[in-house]
Amino acid sequence: MIIDPKSNTPIYQQIAEQMRDAIRAGVHRPGEALPSLRALAVEIRVNPNTVQRAYEELEREGVIESRRGLGVFVADRKSQAARGQAERRIAAMFQEGITAGFAADLPPPRLRELFESVLGTSLVKARRR
Repeated sequence: MIIDPKSNTPIYQQIAEQMRDAIRAGVHRPGEALPSLRALAVEIRVNPNTVQRAYEELEREGVIESRRGLGVFVADRKSQAARGQAERRIAAMFQEGITAGFAADLPPPRLRELFESVLGTSLVKARRR
């Protein structure tokens, strides 16, 4: 991995893009362990927080996944596709709720409050399980 500190692209984005490219090219395969953030930071001589930020971005995208106590792994493409489908379905449901809220003349701040309230309640229930 080559990092250009003089580039206009932030270092964490350079790391994330090169990791995406390596995964697409088959250098890293689904289910394969990736270097720990500290090991990668030492290897490319950057702050571990920078690598963590790149890994967090890749995890949000579903490209990699963290497994508690085991490390970071390339996400299974099937799980990536399933996650993408789930996100699209959920976004469609959110859109329906927003449309219904607007039809009921609810202002955006109230819609946000309702969403956060329901999310908070759901998180509490999920933690009890």
